[in-house]
Amino acid sequence: MSTVGEHPYVEQRPNVQGGRPVIKGGRFLVSSIVQDYRRGRSVEEILREFPQLRPAEVHDALSYYYDHQAEIDREIAELMDLDAAMRRYPPTLFPT
Repeated sequence: MSTVGEHPYVEQRPNVQGGRPVIKGGRFLVSSIVQDYRRGRSVEEILREFPQLRPAEVHDALSYYYDHQAEIDREIAELMDLDAAMRRYPPTLFPT
């Protein structure tokens, strides 16, 4: 488990979401927050929609995005292609 640089609420873990940046301690993708923000949702609206998130986590996710914009933009573009996304980021949770 590793915290990413100077972003205390963002981490990358190899077996969580394909190693993509997530909110620390969970599976919530930084790219999901960025997509909502790009769609015009304010931080407050994102927090209402996802009450498990804290304001500092959402702000840190956006800060992480601005520090790693090309990486997250690539991830978002790849995720829009579902077949490619499933090949690159295979599911890490399987039904029991």
